[in-house]
Amino acid sequence: MPRLLKLQPHKSIEELEKLYRQSQDPIERTRWQILWLVAKGHKVEAVAEVTGYRRGSIYRIVGRYNQLGVDGLKDRRHQHQGPETLLSEIDQALLWQALQEPPIDGGLWNGPKVAEWMSDHLERPIHPQRGWEYLRSFEMRLKIPRPAHDKGDITEQEQWKKKTQPESPRSRSKTPRGHS
Repeated sequence: MPRLLKLQPHKSIEELEKLYRQSQDPIERTRWQILWLVAKGHKVEAVAEVTGYRRGSIYRIVGRYNQLGVDGLKDRRHQHQGPETLLSEIDQALLWQALQEPPIDGGLWNGPKVAEWMSDHLERPIHPQRGWEYLRSFEMRLKIPRPAHDKGDITEQEQWKKKTQPESPRSRSKTPRGHS
């Protein structure tokens, strides 16, 4: 038989409803809705069906509310800064300066070469994907011409280019279609 959850009297049913209806954050709004429904006497299965939350999540939300009150419902994901970047602003400036010159081995900068520079600079291994991500963050594009085939006939290529060029409107004949 499903059991009813009990709430600590931090807020009245009317206050819970008001907080539910006025909340701007969708996660917090659903948490207030869960508490409001539980305070009204709804069973956990009914609350789960209405909110789409699993039973375990509902028990955790109610437990946090009972233990911490209103502060237990805050969605703290918005306050998470995320991980530190690999390169500080100074390191990024040094990388930008390095990218202004050709790489040591010549050629063009690419993800693996940037990652190698970062590995040398940070003195730890860096995956080539990270180098590519920093290149993209600097809005740099790899511009390499398409390779020409060694056995390609240049005269045939030029003829093919001429055939595939779109006709200009002036070069078309003046006769209507279907008439010769």
